[in-house]
Amino acid sequence: MRLKAIKYADIEQYPTYFKLQQNVKQNFFGSAPAPFIGRFGYPQVNVGILAPQEIEKDAWLHDAPRYWANQNFSIPQVVDLRMSLINSRAKSFVKQTPKITQMAQEIGLASKPVDVEIELKKKPTIRPLKDYIVTPMGPGAQLNKARITENPKINTQVEKAHNDTDLKAKDALLYLYKHQQDENQLTRMLSVGSFGIGKNRKLVPTRWSITATDDTLGKHLISEIKDYQSSDIKAYFGGYLGNYFLILVFSDVWSYELFEMYAPDNFLNKSSDVKFTTDYEFYDGRTMYAENTAGGYYASKLPILEELRKQKRQGTILALRFITSEYTVPLGVFVVREAVRKAMSSNPLEFASKELMMLYATKFVLKKFGINLLEIVRKSKVLNQVKEQRKLTGY
Repeated sequence: MRLKAIKYADIEQYPTYFKLQQNVKQNFFGSAPAPFIGRFGYPQVNVGILAPQEIEKDAWLHDAPRYWANQNFSIPQVVDLRMSLINSRAKSFVKQTPKITQMAQEIGLASKPVDVEIELKKKPTIRPLKDYIVTPMGPGAQLNKARITENPKINTQVEKAHNDTDLKAKDALLYLYKHQQDENQLTRMLSVGSFGIGKNRKLVPTRWSITATDDTLGKHLISEIKDYQSSDIKAYFGGYLGNYFLILVFSDVWSYELFEMYAPDNFLNKSSDVKFTTDYEFYDGRTMYAENTAGGYYASKLPILEELRKQKRQGTILALRFITSEYTVPLGVFVVREAVRKAMSSNPLEFASKELMMLYATKFVLKKFGINLLEIVRKSKVLNQVKEQRKLTGY
C-alpha cells in the first residue's frame, strides 16, 4: 500500500442521496437520536434536531460511532446512515431556552431515540460533506414547529448529573464517564447545556463539545497514569476506514506527540507530495489548542490513555496517523478515535531498546506506506526529548 492521492467520493453516488432527492419531506414523524448545535453566528446559533423521516426501531444506529467501529461498518454504510438524518433547526442564543432548545436538551439526555413530529418552513436541501470533526448529516431546513410525541427515557445517573446545578460540567462528564457513558453520549449532553453550575449553563456547538469532551476525559486520565510506572517499549498498529495508526510507546514519563500524514492531491494537501502536521505536549501538558492537528489530537489521545490506564502504566507516546486513499469521505474525528482504539487493542510488538523500535518503525512505514519516516520525525519534539534524556543518563 502507498499513501496515494485521495479522490473524494461525491455523495451523489450513495443510494440515500437519490432517495432523499426524490422523497424528501417537508413534514414528517421521525425518531431523533441526537441534537446538533451549530457554531456559525455564535452566540446566536442553530439548534437542530437530527431525525430520519420516519419512525425507526433501530434509529440509534444513526448516531453510534463505537458500534459502527466494533462492527466494522464501511464508509458507504456510515454515510447512508448519516445522510438519512434531517437537520430541523431554529435560531437561539446560547443562554436562552426556547422550546427548540428544551426539545434538543431532552433528546440529548435521552438514553434512546425520541419520537418527534416535525414541520419545516420548506423542503430540506442537501449540503456537501466537508466537516472533518463533526460526523456528517443529511439535508437541513429551518423549523416551523416541532413536538416530542413520547416521554424521553433518561438514565438515572444522567438525570442526577443534570439536576445537580451545583456540579461543574467537568465533574458531571467525569461522573458519567465512570458510569459507562461513552464520549459520543457525553458530547450530545454537553452540547445542549445539560451540565454545569446553573447560571453558567449554555449551549455548546457540537464541533466544540466533541473536542471539549475528549480533552476533559484525557486530562483526567493523564492525572491518573502519572502515578504509574513507565511502560515497556512497545509498538501498536491498526486502523479503520482508511486511517491507520502506528503508536510508539517509549519507557518514560508521560508526553505525547501526534503526526498526521496526508496523501497528495486531497482536501488537506493540494501538492503532489506527502504532507504532515504535528502537535505535542510534554509532562506538564498544553495550555493552547492544538491548531495543527485540531480535534484529531484529542481524539487520538483519549484511547491511548484508556489503554495505559488499563495497563497501569505511563509512557512517552509518538502517534503516527496515515490517511490513505481508502478514506474517500470526511466522516469526522470519530474515525480517528476508533482507529486508535483498534490499534491499541492489537497485540503490540515489544522491543529491547528505543533504537530497535525506531528501526522497526522506519522499515515498516517505508514498506507499507512508501514514506521515509526519518525525514518526518526529524522534527519531533518528543523524540528529541527522549534522545536528550538518554544523553543525560550517560553521565
